[in-house]
Amino acid sequence: MNAEIIAVGSELLTPARVDTNSLYLTEELNALGVEVVAKAVVGDDRKRLAEAVRTAVSRSEIVITTGGLGSTEDDVTREAVADALGRKLVYHQEICDAIEARFRRLGRRMAQINKRQAWIIEGAEGLDNSEGTAPGQWIPLDERKVLLLLPGPPRELKPMFTRDCVPRLRKIVPPQVIRVRRFRVAGMPESDLDQLISPVYKRYSNPVTTVLAAPGDIQIHLRARSATNEEAERLLKEVGAQIEALLGDHIYSRDGQPLEAVVGRRLAVRGAWLAVAESCTGGLLAQRITAIPGASNYFKGGFLVYTDEMKRDLLGVSAALIEKETAVSKAVAEAMARGVRERTRADFAVAVTGEAGPESGSGRPVGTVWVAVLSPEGMRTEHRQWLGDRERIRILAAQQALDLLRRTLEHR
Repeated sequence: MNAEIIAVGSELLTPARVDTNSLYLTEELNALGVEVVAKAVVGDDRKRLAEAVRTAVSRSEIVITTGGLGSTEDDVTREAVADALGRKLVYHQEICDAIEARFRRLGRRMAQINKRQAWIIEGAEGLDNSEGTAPGQWIPLDERKVLLLLPGPPRELKPMFTRDCVPRLRKIVPPQVIRVRRFRVAGMPESDLDQLISPVYKRYSNPVTTVLAAPGDIQIHLRARSATNEEAERLLKEVGAQIEALLGDHIYSRDGQPLEAVVGRRLAVRGAWLAVAESCTGGLLAQRITAIPGASNYFKGGFLVYTDEMKRDLLGVSAALIEKETAVSKAVAEAMARGVRERTRADFAVAVTGEAGPESGSGRPVGTVWVAVLSPEGMRTEHRQWLGDRERIRILAAQQALDLLRRTLEHR
């Protein structure tokens, strides 16, 4: 079965508000084996919302609206859905009495406008709102199709969905499961990756493959739907094994974990300590490392040496070397790595230096990055010439440093 979610509210079409309800509902529906195939955000416009609902119910078995069930004039979900279905709104005095009783418990008097919330679409079942005044609505459309109206505030929506909707959905959703495998890849452009693996995943409609790209980090999501866990896992294994064979050690995670978590886990298993020296990344590398709980078990700390003077004074990089090679060079990156390991007595030291832009201070082209990793086995250095603005280059440099450390820890 497929589902669609329609978030209602003009405020969700502004930069100030984000629809988080659809993320929660998607996770809950996936756990039931239901695929969310479309999401929409519609403002407080009765006609547009009715059109969106008509379209959704024509093509999906489960349709959920969130928001627009309040008491004010711009709360039009009830009216719009009634228009879409060609049904009447029916007033329920018992719902009005329950809303009024809630106000009394709060020591307040109910405004007459709250009576609007007692109107329920013909054929619908009202869903009690334990955290607010707007009841939800469960509207059967046929034996295998349903339309749900849920309130917008997450603190109201979540308990209502868990308590009243999930048990009902279990009765109409056929036995099926959705399982996901998430590969994460570093060190490959998205176009190169897709050209390599698309001949594999295009042969399959199940699992469905999605490629998501971020600077220096690509995610490959495989989503399998089946009647049993075993069959879903078999499908994931069949496609996943072919993708792994093509990508090799570019894959750094098979469970969706970020690169800093993968590196941290490997350091912890080895009982090894890490320290860093950063120039162009300005602390971003250390921030990512320490974002992982338990990082204090393998991360000693680091040096933020943004100027040539700090590289000399804190890490012992010679002025003559900087003058000869510039601060953005293989030689200086290696000297920084040696300096930080000597001063911290860490097992692994990572140093990164580069030109993030928008102007060059060393004479090197903007986007030039050198990373050095010093391990008990020796020194490894890597040069990249990144394209993009300052923020993107900094992100890519930190990712490059973590990936070189990962490959060093894997002895590749």
